[in-house]
Amino acid sequence: MTDRTAPPTALRHTAPHRTDRTPRSRTMGIERRELLKWGAGLGAATVTGIALPGTAWAAAGATTPRGLPTDNWMSRLSGDLSLLDLTIPGTHDSCCENPAYGTEWSHTQNWGIPQQLTEGVRFLDIRCNGLQGAPDELGIYHSDAYQHIRLQDVLDRCRAFLQSHPGETVLMRLRNERAGGQSLDDTEFMRRVNHYFDGLGYRGLFHFYGWPTLATARGKVVLIADFANPWGLIDWSSGENGWFDTQDLWQTGGLDPLGTKGGRIVAQFDKAFLNPGHSKMFVNFLSYAGGYWPKTSSQALMDRTVYPYLNARTQQRARFGIVPMDFPDFHVNVLQMLIDKNFI
Repeated sequence: MTDRTAPPTALRHTAPHRTDRTPRSRTMGIERRELLKWGAGLGAATVTGIALPGTAWAAAGATTPRGLPTDNWMSRLSGDLSLLDLTIPGTHDSCCENPAYGTEWSHTQNWGIPQQLTEGVRFLDIRCNGLQGAPDELGIYHSDAYQHIRLQDVLDRCRAFLQSHPGETVLMRLRNERAGGQSLDDTEFMRRVNHYFDGLGYRGLFHFYGWPTLATARGKVVLIADFANPWGLIDWSSGENGWFDTQDLWQTGGLDPLGTKGGRIVAQFDKAFLNPGHSKMFVNFLSYAGGYWPKTSSQALMDRTVYPYLNARTQQRARFGIVPMDFPDFHVNVLQMLIDKNFI
């Protein structure tokens, strides 16, 4: 597929019956009553009209070096622009805020979703398994480590932000993580996704088909499917397909693996710069694991490679596509320079 906007295809409103019984992990699962308690405490948007913690959007974000407010920077761009024409800062494993929910290996962010969005992040990397005691729901995981947040909590936070910032959009990679005792097969994952769309009423929050213009995407979550489906959605690739050209080297050998990763990052930035009319979305992950804690690799890559590259090109407009990163709070300068790329 080479067309930048695939034609709409009917998305099933009815879910297939579940055909398996996924084993339930005693260690990673939680009781239903605890799910509801944690969901409320983590800031699901509203319950019976009462705002819950984490959903107020009164505090504005910062401003970039070019003076753009980070909480509503997209609203200042022409609605005629395709999302393919933008530089879109993002986060990798967007909900992994607490090393207690895994280890420092699974800890990739300090900001929660509300602050990420307020600070200008517009791509979220959301990875799901099933939840013990909640047969229709999806929890957010890093591999088999449950992050104590459910998909509906993430969607409620996005909806609250977009209602307060209607000129913005959020791109969301929704991944079947397929890990641990709560791993789901393709059929069951699709059934639960349909439950969110129709049973829980989130269908209207999403844009489903093809890369839209910014005007079409405003106020919506643009769904990027990293799960098997027959629906004709934007189909994620960690390499290259008809939708994406992605750099996601997260592990390699050699004497200087971070040097190798840095070289891949620069090559992908250069490729995007040299192909401004490319029909695919470029993605350039700044994150790396490969034997390093994410905090260590993130800071080294930012200091050695990413910041010097961007700082030398502050007056050069570029369409870099989606740029996911770990710990943008440690490198706000990089986050803001990426936003500014859209206004040069």
